[in-house]
Amino acid sequence: MTLPHLRGATRRRAFVHDQGPTHPAALADRFGRERELNGWGGMSKATTRALQVLLHHGRLRVVGRAGGVRVYEAAPEPEASHTAEERVEQLTLLVARILAPVPTQSLNATMAPIIRSILGPGSRSPALTKLLQSGALLAEDCDGVSYVWPSDLVEARQAPKAVRFLAPFDPLVWDRRRFEHFWGWPYRFEAYTPPSRRRLGYYAMPLLWGDAVIGWVNCSVRAGQLDVQPGFVDSRPTTAAFRAAFDAEVARMDRFLSARAIRSD
Repeated sequence: MTLPHLRGATRRRAFVHDQGPTHPAALADRFGRERELNGWGGMSKATTRALQVLLHHGRLRVVGRAGGVRVYEAAPEPEASHTAEERVEQLTLLVARILAPVPTQSLNATMAPIIRSILGPGSRSPALTKLLQSGALLAEDCDGVSYVWPSDLVEARQAPKAVRFLAPFDPLVWDRRRFEHFWGWPYRFEAYTPPSRRRLGYYAMPLLWGDAVIGWVNCSVRAGQLDVQPGFVDSRPTTAAFRAAFDAEVARMDRFLSARAIRSD
């Protein structure tokens, strides 16, 4: 597979292949320390961006870290067992499975850059239509929104009465269109929002109770103690079951942060 849109990608991968495990500094020594505009509007080393793109396309893999910096090696060459269109179909099915049920509009938007990376700039694919026609994906309209999901995921299960603090990028949260449609309120990740304009908090995590996201929590550690501040869309549930489930999730978060602190020491 070639990456014509990435200048020097082939040479950089060949260098890592010959070197073995490679620190980005070694590429900077070999290819220079030129800087270029990154996706956030700032400047990054061209070699670092090249490594990230090669990793994204499966041409490199991370084998460890040195002082917190990724160390790369060449990934094995993939077997040419699928055509480009077949790969797009399989990836469409995989993304639909991860996000299911996913609005068709969201699935198309997610797949668009993947399709371009496989088939080339400006390319389109009939993968979604073919998967629906074959029955691999099912579709249904809900309140005027078309949703799709893999046909083998059709299973009615009752959500456990548990509380979970969800990461802002959890598959349940990631699609803001679906989130607002399902639960009737807009969640926003506000880490990059000026403090005076934040409504939920710097790193507010959606609060899942059973099968509904009813609010959010902000977690911080003060004097070695975990402090959890919840907020609710309506009112806080008053049942004993919610209190017990909430306390259990706070304890789980405390264990996670304590284990992480021990690993960092």
